Amino acid sequence: MKSKTTCTPLIAREQVDREVARLAAELNRDYQDKHPLLIGVLKGCFIFMADLVRRLDFPVEIDFARLSSYGSAMETSGRVKVLHGPRAAVQSRDVIVIEDIIDTGLSIAHFMKYLQQKHPSSLKLCALVEKPARHRAPVKIDYLGFTVPDKFLVGCGLDWDEKYRNLPDICVLERHE
Repeated sequence: MKSKTTCTPLIAREQVDREVARLAAELNRDYQDKHPLLIGVLKGCFIFMADLVRRLDFPVEIDFARLSSYGSAMETSGRVKVLHGPRAAVQSRDVIVIEDIIDTGLSIAHFMKYLQQKHPSSLKLCALVEKPARHRAPVKIDYLGFTVPDKFLVGCGLDWDEKYRNLPDICVLERHE
């Protein structure tokens, strides 16, 4: 018997748009006279980050990083690797890390420590979604869109095995046998 996958909307695209606008307003207020480096954590951040950056009214430099801890599984392996670090200089810069979701916190905690060792002037974290029930590592989120229940989410850049990133809503993915 083949398993069936369903996606049930949790957060509508209009709500996502409102939260992205709110986060951009906060960043515009806090970084008005600065030129921060935004580092997006690929691949999930790309939709959120693009929407966010278009709403910023100060100069930014953009870079990306790739981390790995999931593979094709729905659970983290717990082992975090920086597959591709930022190429831009971090030292003495205001750095804002852009992340789609903070789940266990293991990946982003590892990455924030990695960046802190490069001595930025400041280091902040901006995330679209957080699942506090799943946290296994302490993470300080400076700019947060949504707090969500412990469900597997897809859409708005969030994926399962490279699928469903393109959904305009944030949806709960369920697999049925």
